[in-house]
Amino acid sequence: MGKRSYGTGRLFARCDSGGREVWYGTWWAGGVRVKRRIGLKRSTGRADGLTRVQAERELRRRIETDVVIAGAQRRTVGEAGEAYIEHLEFVMERKRTTVADYRGYLRRHFSPFFGERPLDRIDAARVEAFLRAKRTSGLSPKTVCNQLNFLHGLFAFSIKRGWASSNPVALVDRPRTPRHSHRRIRFLQREELDALLRAVPHDPLGAVERPLYLCAAMTGLRQGELIGLRWTDVDWTASRVRVAESYTRGAFDSPKSHRGRSVPMADRLAGELELHFQRSRFQADEDLVFAHPATGHVLDASKLRKRFYEALDRAELHRLTFHELRHTFGTQMAGAGAPLRAIQEWMGHADASTTEIYSHYAPDPTHGAAFAQRAFGDGCVGDGLSAEVNDAPRLPGL
Repeated sequence: MGKRSYGTGRLFARCDSGGREVWYGTWWAGGVRVKRRIGLKRSTGRADGLTRVQAERELRRRIETDVVIAGAQRRTVGEAGEAYIEHLEFVMERKRTTVADYRGYLRRHFSPFFGERPLDRIDAARVEAFLRAKRTSGLSPKTVCNQLNFLHGLFAFSIKRGWASSNPVALVDRPRTPRHSHRRIRFLQREELDALLRAVPHDPLGAVERPLYLCAAMTGLRQGELIGLRWTDVDWTASRVRVAESYTRGAFDSPKSHRGRSVPMADRLAGELELHFQRSRFQADEDLVFAHPATGHVLDASKLRKRFYEALDRAELHRLTFHELRHTFGTQMAGAGAPLRAIQEWMGHADASTTEIYSHYAPDPTHGAAFAQRAFGDGCVGDGLSAEVNDAPRLPGL
């Protein structure tokens, strides 16, 4: 083959790690030498792979269409990731906990895996290798999906700044969350909630925990929202508890949905909170409702969970997490006929599908039980079948 003219690139074949021959192409673009994998080389007697003519055609297409990132604009995942997180924190104003999670992804997962490889040298195959490595290491599908969502956003951010030409994460299938055989939600029935409250020890912390557990079960607030609740958020006149902030990872922040909400307050809870207010040493509007009885500071979340489990054991109740007290509120409100859309708002669910888990506890709008009773009740069907069987002619030998 004659010498190529300048700008048409060079085509050559090399063996990959599996022993198959692969076409590669190199060319110069904007003072940058570019090398790309073109495709498998067709072997004698095989139908797959590219012939030289096909590889030449693909090389010309790549030269014309591939965007080449100049050396001065190249960024590694670590470099681009730091800029992306800073953008999310100060421009997009993402929650402090979300930013902390993203920094953890970058430091513990992405930077060690991709190293100094530039963004424009990361393709879908490399992202899939990351996915496999993380699943093999034992990370759950949900965690890996969260990491890929961050990486997808990082590439989209980088494309806008000329650091990458495409988003390889968009070409990768996400792992599916496995279906679990046990899908029932755990919550406390009303008599079980009463048993839990009776099992709370009669000590200074117990005097705070008793109304705290009741408030968790009767409002559906998350643990951080309960710990961050202040007396100004309790509106006895309107019978509402207002969620304005949450205490998470050692600091006050906005609630999980990034916006406040208010939750209806039953008379029983209002009475218990009134008694708790009268007993508390900390009664200013900005004081915490469920403050430490001695210091007025926030409760230790870890110690709170430990004492909660001990109370469950003393009451001989099934083990559930503190967070699952929210399900008591969701199931009881659904059972009382509250609209699911209202429950979604009260519980701070961003997605209506999350609230759907309570739909089976709502009253049946079709009155199916009445129809079932008419169809199968009073033994009518059974008696009719028995009569038909008794009246039927017997076959010989039976």
